[in-house]
Amino acid sequence: MSNPLLLSENQQFVVVVPAAGVGKRMQASCPKQYLTINNQSVLSHTVNRLLAHQRIAKVIVAISETDEYFAATSLAQNPDVFCVCGGKERVDSVLNGLKVMQQAEWVLVHDAARPCVTHQDIDNLIDHCLVNNQGGVLAAPVVDTMKVAAKPQSNETGCLRVHNTIDRSCLWQAFTPQMFKTNELEQAIEQALANGVLITDESSAIESAGLSSSLVLGRRDNIKITRPEDLALARFYLNEQAKGKG
Repeated sequence: MSNPLLLSENQQFVVVVPAAGVGKRMQASCPKQYLTINNQSVLSHTVNRLLAHQRIAKVIVAISETDEYFAATSLAQNPDVFCVCGGKERVDSVLNGLKVMQQAEWVLVHDAARPCVTHQDIDNLIDHCLVNNQGGVLAAPVVDTMKVAAKPQSNETGCLRVHNTIDRSCLWQAFTPQMFKTNELEQAIEQALANGVLITDESSAIESAGLSSSLVLGRRDNIKITRPEDLALARFYLNEQAKGKG
């Protein structure tokens, strides 16, 4: 898993897919990326959709050292899928993926559990980043009212109270892929980890380094499968997209 990934001149973009998580909130017997939709794992749906995009040449998948499932997927035999060992946290897996890349100015990072991303959204993200020479993240404005929970008092038993309501006019929900210059992202992540900064996505690492990133409007059906009910919703979106070739 440690050999560097070399890119030929005719290959355009590489996507790093962190897939080493266990997905505890799914309450499933296996990691959520290996749950199935239409007889195919979520991870397979995600990676195959990425590779079907004409501007994506390779996908680097970061899996756990104790992964018992990947070898049984069709991805294990795909020459355009390159595996690395994942880390303790998502950010560690992304960094491990970045470290095997060579000759690639830009990199995209995409969640393993987002199988519904459309090619149009990927095109919009890539085009925006290249035209503006600046990294960016697919996202959408928050539409729900956002509440901040008050810290529980010592005499309270599991009851959360509202502390206040946030002005949502400037709030956006971040999706993936997120696209940044490879060297800038790797350096930003390493610096953030060294400083003990909490990194929840690639943009947060870029922000911590004082660099700018763009918000690129994306579709709301680009959901992340996190809870049991999300699996049925992803199945619905995938089936609807298949009908419309979206």
